Amino acid sequence: MQTIFRNARPSWRHSRHFLRTVNTQASPDPNPKMTSFGYRDVPEEQKESLVKDVFDSVASKYDLMNDATSFGVHRLWKDDFVSSLRPGRKGPVKCIDVAGGTGDIALRILDYAREKFADRETTVQVVDINGQMLQEGVRRFRKTMYYNTPQISFHEANAQELPPSKFQDNTYDLYTIAFGIRNCTSIPAVLKEAHRVLKPGGTFACLEFSRVDNPLLSTLYDQYSFSVIPLLGTILTGDRESYQYLVESIRKFPPQPQFAKMIRDAGFETGLDADGGAWTNLWGGVACVHTGVKV
Repeated sequence: MQTIFRNARPSWRHSRHFLRTVNTQASPDPNPKMTSFGYRDVPEEQKESLVKDVFDSVASKYDLMNDATSFGVHRLWKDDFVSSLRPGRKGPVKCIDVAGGTGDIALRILDYAREKFADRETTVQVVDINGQMLQEGVRRFRKTMYYNTPQISFHEANAQELPPSKFQDNTYDLYTIAFGIRNCTSIPAVLKEAHRVLKPGGTFACLEFSRVDNPLLSTLYDQYSFSVIPLLGTILTGDRESYQYLVESIRKFPPQPQFAKMIRDAGFETGLDADGGAWTNLWGGVACVHTGVKV
């Protein structure tokens, strides 16, 4: 098993101090291009470091927090996501799982291909910008039959700028990204890279939190998200700020039709703009699966 990642970033405590001052200190560029970091606006060049620090802070408790905040439902969503793609159905596939540091999607892909289709040749390259998240993935795979086999490898890289020497054009049959694209500085850049590395006919698949289509459910979901999730972050990890950011980042993510258009603008072909077409809502849109095919 190949594992390539660098040392982790500075602590999130330092990042919080920096975040409080980021909008008051002078910038070398008097008019920097801004992007959202939760509900705050920060210069684009600073978001990557801030997001890295968030996941440095939560990496060791990431799966625990996902279980606590979703009552374990995130596991069902990930199961549905992978089973909808049916890896291995037409023979071994070469997959790249981006923002997949903890390895939970990669493990599901390999298990599904093996259990459903007796496929032991499908491979997954896990890519994440955060070294500590990748370390969690390596720990997970040490307990599996795939460890130290060609079927799995871990790589630290930026989804917006995958090194072409390592991640070559027209290479992969399947590109997956689960609960990660909303944390990227430029979603169009991520989609452009996904299109570049996929083979013609390859599938882009994204699982992400999205917009709830029922007004009552949406209200209840907002109340739960902004009151309970940061509180659980405080209790379980001692880090309220990271989970406050994660909740805010969900609300800043484009709604389903807008994101589907972004996927098409990157060169993918999608279904019609409707649930069951370009996207499939899970739990009324709390989460959503978007797919596109490289043409």
